[in-house]
Amino acid sequence: MTEQQSPDSLHFLATCPKGIELLLADELAALGATPGKTTVAGVFFEASLDNAYRACLWSRLANRVVLCLAREEGIETPEALRAAAAAIDWRDHLASGKTLAVDFHGRSDAIRHTRFGAQTVKDGVVDRLHAEARPRPDIDTRDPDLRLYAHLHRGRLTLGVDLSGDSLHRRGYRRDVGHAPLKENLAAALLVRAGWPALAHEGAPLVDPLCGAGTLLIEAALMAADIAPGLARERFGFHGWAGHDERCWRELKREAEARASIGRKRCRSRLYGFDESPPALAAAKANAMRAGVPALIELKGAALTGLKRPEGLPESPAGLVMTNPPYGERLGELPELVQLYAQLGERVKAAFPGWRLAVFTANPDLGHRIGLRAHKHYSLKNGPLDARLLLMAIPERGEGAATAHGDGATTDEPAAGKATPARSEGAQMFANRLEKNRKRLKKWLKRSGEPCYRLYDADMPEYALAIDIYGDRVHVQEYAPPRSVDAAQAQKRLYEALGVIPEVLGIDPSRVVIKRRERQSGKEQYRKQAASGERFEVREGRARLWVNLRDYLDTGLFLDHRPVRRMLGEMAAGKRFLNLFCYTATATVQAALGSQKEGTEQGGGASESVSVDLSNTYLEWARDNFALNRLDPSRHRVVRDDCLRWLETAGGEFDLIFMDPPTFSNSKKMADTLDVQRDHGRLVRLAMARLAPGGTLVFSNNQRRFQLDADLAEQYRVEDISAKTFDPDFNRRPDLHHCFLIRHREASA
Repeated sequence: MTEQQSPDSLHFLATCPKGIELLLADELAALGATPGKTTVAGVFFEASLDNAYRACLWSRLANRVVLCLAREEGIETPEALRAAAAAIDWRDHLASGKTLAVDFHGRSDAIRHTRFGAQTVKDGVVDRLHAEARPRPDIDTRDPDLRLYAHLHRGRLTLGVDLSGDSLHRRGYRRDVGHAPLKENLAAALLVRAGWPALAHEGAPLVDPLCGAGTLLIEAALMAADIAPGLARERFGFHGWAGHDERCWRELKREAEARASIGRKRCRSRLYGFDESPPALAAAKANAMRAGVPALIELKGAALTGLKRPEGLPESPAGLVMTNPPYGERLGELPELVQLYAQLGERVKAAFPGWRLAVFTANPDLGHRIGLRAHKHYSLKNGPLDARLLLMAIPERGEGAATAHGDGATTDEPAAGKATPARSEGAQMFANRLEKNRKRLKKWLKRSGEPCYRLYDADMPEYALAIDIYGDRVHVQEYAPPRSVDAAQAQKRLYEALGVIPEVLGIDPSRVVIKRRERQSGKEQYRKQAASGERFEVREGRARLWVNLRDYLDTGLFLDHRPVRRMLGEMAAGKRFLNLFCYTATATVQAALGSQKEGTEQGGGASESVSVDLSNTYLEWARDNFALNRLDPSRHRVVRDDCLRWLETAGGEFDLIFMDPPTFSNSKKMADTLDVQRDHGRLVRLAMARLAPGGTLVFSNNQRRFQLDADLAEQYRVEDISAKTFDPDFNRRPDLHHCFLIRHREASA
């Protein structure tokens, strides 16, 4: 029905982010309105026009304030929607010559697109104006004089005038919002939930140790100084409304200006923001200046590891530490964030005992790394993300916040960057296993000089990870847990492990890369995981090799095949070498460089080589490996082809062949799928047709339950050397790969 309203009691709808409807209802009541029904992301209320203006000016939580002109049931068709719009007397709302726009939200079975819904409402308005012989309004979707709001859900239509214009969360002080900005009204809601209005009334301080562009600080300053969030806006939606009362508005604005002037002078709260990003701090300073609160906020460049209590800050009253840290939407971001949340907990316990801590995060599991129990938490949305506000009490000194030193003294300043929250029993056992493995491998690593090795491979089933060391970097692969394992527990253990690894190995978390290892089809092996381009050089024996820990599922170097590559280098002197399914051709590099044994003549590698693979990406990588080792491309060639097809059509013979096919591949570039258990007989016979008399085929694969065809052992001389092809870092997994030496029977006579 069309709303029949008196000027003293008009019907409105205030919209807001999901999850703060009850806060908005309380705020509207405090502004003189009468809240009614609460809906998803909105509150209906009754108020006089001046209180509706007051809501536009003073609401810190609302997105929009809509004057409701019609609330109808049973609106399902375009015809019904158009008729509802035409039933309103638009003379009281749209003056002649004014422009119009319609924001339509929702749908029905017959109205499926918001643009069509908006067009239908506009047509209804035009129908009414035409019937009254009034001119048709021009449409301006960007900056209209009058903006209509229409919402249709389950046949219920709310239609009215948007008195806000631009969303009220746009205060006007932010120009460059930066990465993943926190909307201003959501920031205000977080501050309300954290109890900041009461703390500010007491003159308590606020600290944001990861302040970014300063939104939380600025909203807190506006609250503390009694500054209306809409005071700096030049125009609201009601300025183009035919029913606008300019005199009433001017009085409200003068009152707000006077309160702001007094509030700035009386504000006793001190607000501090820290960030290590110069661009973020520059944005925060500019935003604070535009918001009119630069004198209330002190901003300083500082990393979280150096967070300290600001100088001159009195002990009482205790304040609020509040922040919106990164969430880690991508798996690869987790190692640094696990440490960051742990550092946050350690630093606030050291510097702000007795204060409150409020952390807003879309990853509550990271919140556990803070090491403090949340006594309250609130579920909210941050854009499309489900997020939580965690409220915690920081313990007083003597309640576990101090760090003991060897001389028995205590300090509230733990070593910068050494965040070590209490470990669970499982995490401590995991740390002990890493230490045990390091000790076990120590002598072999010293003797071999290998910088790249496996430290841990799901030794404890609860921590199903493979941890590989690449010099001063760590590559962590999480084995996807089976469905029988609780996902939340698996996630918790992963975060525990990512907290332990940098501590035990003494490395920066930024040097840890995490991936999830799942069963892959052939084409998935080549799919990019990231686009960092971050490759670096490692050594293996005499070889120099490029690896990339971030961008692909594999790193460019299969560590378990290290002994096989070493053996190929010893076997290849003066021989013609063929590498099938060559990947990044690390085996070819070793064969071309020759033996690593002491006393062996340098440069005694393969006389020539051919390396075959289907992937352009990995063949380019192979060429780069060749260039790094100064291998002559005229003697050491790479060929892009399906290895089966190449073997069927290629000519020539080779003295040494290495073939390490994938377990399974269904790459579109191949003529057929490849299953190594099913197809290895054909592969071996084709390779043996290219093997010169007296030559050797080194056949390897990673199929855990692989069984060599018995026919091959009858046709050729076959030696299973799998047990000899594992260095100490892989000897716990004897089924990780299988390796065979295969020769023609004539050569054994």
